[in-house]
Amino acid sequence: MTSKLTYRVRKLSDCQNIADFRELARRRLPFPVFHYIDGAADDEITKDRNTAAFDDVDLVPDVLAGVDQIDTSITVMGRKSALPLMLSPTALQRLFHWQGERAVAAVAEKFGLWFGISSLSSVSIEEVGANYSGPKMLQYYYHKDKGLNAALVQRAKAANFDAITLTVDTIVSGNRERCKRTGFQTPPRFTPANVLSYAAHPAWALNFLFREKFDLPNLSTHVAAGSNTSISIQDYFNTMLDPSMDWKAAEQLRDDWGGTFCLKGIMSVADARRAADMGVDAIMVSNHGGRQLDGGRAPFDQLDEIVQAVGGRCEVILDGGVRRGSHVLKALSLGATAVSGGRLYLYALAAAGQPGVERAIGLLEAEIIRAMKLMGVTRVDQLGPDRIRRR
Repeated sequence: MTSKLTYRVRKLSDCQNIADFRELARRRLPFPVFHYIDGAADDEITKDRNTAAFDDVDLVPDVLAGVDQIDTSITVMGRKSALPLMLSPTALQRLFHWQGERAVAAVAEKFGLWFGISSLSSVSIEEVGANYSGPKMLQYYYHKDKGLNAALVQRAKAANFDAITLTVDTIVSGNRERCKRTGFQTPPRFTPANVLSYAAHPAWALNFLFREKFDLPNLSTHVAAGSNTSISIQDYFNTMLDPSMDWKAAEQLRDDWGGTFCLKGIMSVADARRAADMGVDAIMVSNHGGRQLDGGRAPFDQLDEIVQAVGGRCEVILDGGVRRGSHVLKALSLGATAVSGGRLYLYALAAAGQPGVERAIGLLEAEIIRAMKLMGVTRVDQLGPDRIRRR
């Protein structure tokens, strides 16, 4: 196993890759908040495999290809993206940095990328719709409260969102042991076990206490949990989400929405085929960052057979584990339309707000461009199975 050098990361300019942003975030966040971002289910085997899976394949470059002009753009879910990279929807972002989703949306707009907000976002559907002109999706959790379900659809329509993405892998919560040990809840609950960590990070604490009150505005019109009543994410999923959700419910949501529709959390060939049969526009091959079923396959490990199974009937987006531009190229070579990730920008948001996210995406953009040149390709569609080999 190749050893990796460890560098001291104390400021934003020290960050040269996503691992550096993770280290800076660890330094700057109270430990319950950091471990919420960083942690996953059970032994976290699947979370670690999500990234390690990319190491099992090698890129095969061509040379003398004339790569002075590079086009990194793609079209995904009907909208052009300047990079084959999407910023996955993630919850609670104003807990990680006071700028939250506003920072991520601004960076996505600057780079011309798809951006998603969670049903559990800390900035409202309406604010994002009014202030962000780029392609945007609402990541939809299917609740027991049918009035809330209907309201989310109507609010996304009124705010001119480009897509709804139904998350299908959270009928119950994964066993997030780090969160149980730290007592992480939303809003944060201060306990004897964690209060010193919050106190030891005064910049975070002052921002949380004295800036706008933390809220989950897409939910708080219907439920108090998560905004006015502190609750763990595990308990929220286990009590608020509807475990009876099935294919019929997904089809009804697609019809109620009537626009571009994606399923997030598809991992099996059978489900991928059924989604394509259903007529979805895209599927996200995802295991929720390893936060649900530990011991499950990594998205990259499943990508090839899922791409083959759907046969171009819907777009396939790889979600999870991406940390390098080379990972993006490997996924595209196996047939992914685009890749998507959450932690790759959440660490940067937590580390330094909007400047952090901008630096992280800028580094990934540079890695993608450099890797394309070294691979001898000038367009994304020149990447195919001939450009990759399994070890």
